[in-house]
Amino acid sequence: MKKKVILPKHKFHIKTGDTVLVIGGNSKGQRGVVKEVIVEKDRARIEGVAMITKHIKPTASNPQGSLVKTEGSVHISNLMLIDPATGEPTRTGRKVNEKGKLQRVSKKTGNFIPDPAIR
Repeated sequence: MKKKVILPKHKFHIKTGDTVLVIGGNSKGQRGVVKEVIVEKDRARIEGVAMITKHIKPTASNPQGSLVKTEGSVHISNLMLIDPATGEPTRTGRKVNEKGKLQRVSKKTGNFIPDPAIR
């Protein structure tokens, strides 16, 4: 039996390591760095944004149990990329760079946005 592979529905305008602004929801106006992009659910976890409280069950090593604060996820549509060159939120597009590869580009300034892994 073949293993079912889940492919993304579309390309995302943000990547892990990008700085983003939350433009909708309870965390509106907050900025943070993307820790993880959850492709299957079109969501992302952002450092210090959308904090939730998890209840941890008591175990032998932790007999009291505990409450842990952790980042929840935010839908991709509620995020806007912060242009690293200007520090302003911007929409993104895609253009072919001088090496012939598709790269994200800022709609505000027209500058290429460097890959977060390279920064």
